[in-house]
Amino acid sequence: MKEYRILPDCEMQEQKEYIEKVRAYNENLVLESGSKRYAFVQTFGCQQNEADSEKIAGMCQAMGYEICHEPALADIIMVNTCAVREHAEKRALSIIGQYKHLKAAKPDMLIGVCGCMVTQEHRKDTIKHSYPYVDFVLGTSSLHRLPQLIFDKMKKGKRLYCPEEKEYLVAEGLPIYRESSYRAWVSIMYGCNNFCTYCIVPYVRGRERSRRPEDIIAEVRDLVEKGYKDITLLGQNVNSYGKDAKGGEIYDFADLLSDIDKIEGDYYIRFMTSHPKDASKKLIDVIASSKHIAHQFHLPMQSGSDKVLKEMNRHYDRAKYLDTVDYMREKIPDITISSDIIVGFPGESEEDFCGTIEMLERVRFDMTYSFIYSPRKDTPAAAMECQIPDDIKGERFNRLLEVQNAIALEKNKPLEGKIIKVLCDGPSKNDESVYSGRTEGNKIVLFDGNESDIGKFVSLKITRAETFALYGEKI
Repeated sequence: MKEYRILPDCEMQEQKEYIEKVRAYNENLVLESGSKRYAFVQTFGCQQNEADSEKIAGMCQAMGYEICHEPALADIIMVNTCAVREHAEKRALSIIGQYKHLKAAKPDMLIGVCGCMVTQEHRKDTIKHSYPYVDFVLGTSSLHRLPQLIFDKMKKGKRLYCPEEKEYLVAEGLPIYRESSYRAWVSIMYGCNNFCTYCIVPYVRGRERSRRPEDIIAEVRDLVEKGYKDITLLGQNVNSYGKDAKGGEIYDFADLLSDIDKIEGDYYIRFMTSHPKDASKKLIDVIASSKHIAHQFHLPMQSGSDKVLKEMNRHYDRAKYLDTVDYMREKIPDITISSDIIVGFPGESEEDFCGTIEMLERVRFDMTYSFIYSPRKDTPAAAMECQIPDDIKGERFNRLLEVQNAIALEKNKPLEGKIIKVLCDGPSKNDESVYSGRTEGNKIVLFDGNESDIGKFVSLKITRAETFALYGEKI
């Protein structure tokens, strides 16, 4: 039998007891004041942070707080931070700075900061010395200890800094507050073992540890039974799922997907993010033969230069990447492929950059998420010589976008006149007069919808295709 790194039941039971203590404390406050207690959770960063925030909100709700979307209303504010890029850290610090005025107007308000940013010692010190009104800090390994921190803060009054756990473990059974009733995140593993030279994630989220397959399958089954239509499995590298478990027969990500696919219902399963070095033919074969796994694959390439990929410590080359993409398209002809690209990695020459452009033109991604390289403190790439000047990085970035935007438009144009199944999200954020949804390939479609369409699959005929969106009409 395989062994997984799961937090002991006794420690989870202890946190459940703290939840009840805080709930009782809040109930007394409500009786005395006649006012409800509110929690506001603000999230920076990736989908994994979004999933963590749903657990933070779930714990707050279990402790007697109602979830609100206005920080000024809150009795507790939780800021869940990101460390992947410096811009995200600066935004988080700026927001935390603005909450000083709310705290001054409402002294009993609690402010907590958690997530990847404060797992770094220098950022934890910044919070400690420059933001004295922050009541407590906890990192990614200590998320389950939130009820204990809140209770201790309420009783003792002093600022608290929860230390990182000596061993990163998986905490099962945390309550979850889901913002959507039809789209859901499901974390299947945490941490990363890859140590790409530009990336801070292994240092702030620890080594890889997988959840037990039975826990994941039970969570997905429960979501499907509740009517969820679009479920995304999350991990820093989902393709590594199960490799950290000890003993027993090999049970990998392809096996997990195959078992999830057996759950009956009308839904899509997606996953992110995948590492090209672990994208196996077995995994692609499972997707090709499945009933519910979306024909969409996010496969971060990062660079089209073998020299740069080696410097990035990515463990694949152009040939390996192209073999994977070609096999995908052979087995799943209608697959949508997206990617991440980093422009301006240290030492990237014009020739290296042109290699990335060549790969864009060869692979022809449906969409890419492109970033200008941002040095992260304590990562190997930050100390590399030959850092690229900002003006060169910006010029290359613009050239890359021009090429990719033209490809995306060419990929979308053949969809005109086609009838496509779309999951409706509601009014568009940019134009509330039209409704927005996503295809199986995760492409945005705008159409004339109504409130009854939200959270449901609708059939649309695509009338117009543009670079970043499709336009359709209901059949």
